[in-house]
Amino acid sequence: MLVKLLRHTADPEKTCALAGRLCYSSRSIDELSKKLTTAAIKDLLQRIISSEHLSVLEHASFTFGIEGVSRALLAQLTRHRIASFSVQSQRYVKLRDKLEYVLPPEIKKREGLAREFVNAVEFTRNLYDKLLSEGIAAEDARYVLPQAATTKIICTMNARELRHFFALRCCNRAQWEIRDMSCRMLALVRKAAPLLFANAGPGCVRGNCREAEPCGRPWQKIICRNSKFPSKK
Repeated sequence: MLVKLLRHTADPEKTCALAGRLCYSSRSIDELSKKLTTAAIKDLLQRIISSEHLSVLEHASFTFGIEGVSRALLAQLTRHRIASFSVQSQRYVKLRDKLEYVLPPEIKKREGLAREFVNAVEFTRNLYDKLLSEGIAAEDARYVLPQAATTKIICTMNARELRHFFALRCCNRAQWEIRDMSCRMLALVRKAAPLLFANAGPGCVRGNCREAEPCGRPWQKIICRNSKFPSKK
């Protein structure tokens, strides 16, 4: 899996803070912008986020390049409707001789099952190649491809939706692959906009697990591949 932050709104924290200050001021936008010091931006964003008046966070957007994730993950990701997605097409991109796929860790660690899994994927790849060689269009041959087949995605979300996304998908209860991806995304945006995402993550980071069946580790450090969520002191 490869996750990159490709682009984001210039000075995203000041942009959101400026939008928040504008709502309660009669001054011009230029005046407000000039008076927004680093300390003022920090104080304003902390108050906005703690009060959960998050509409102004929609003014900052972040675009990610994602590779090596499965079509199974894609089905979960596109349930998040306040986002923009561009996905490598299986209709126009032929995967002949280069079908890459995700082998779930729980299957990989069981040698016999892993071998059967790989054999099944290879069988579908060979059938896919045969269909193409027999003149079947890629848009029809793709029907045989497994959900394990990898894809490439460019995804854009605003900061408000990203916080919602992280609350759901960084949780221990989330499916392992999308949790891994979302934790990588969170680590990237925390570097780009630490004030916007300082306490982003699953509900237990803020002391409010909303899962019907909590994982039982509400204040334990949750460690993802590229991100750490602080425990409550």
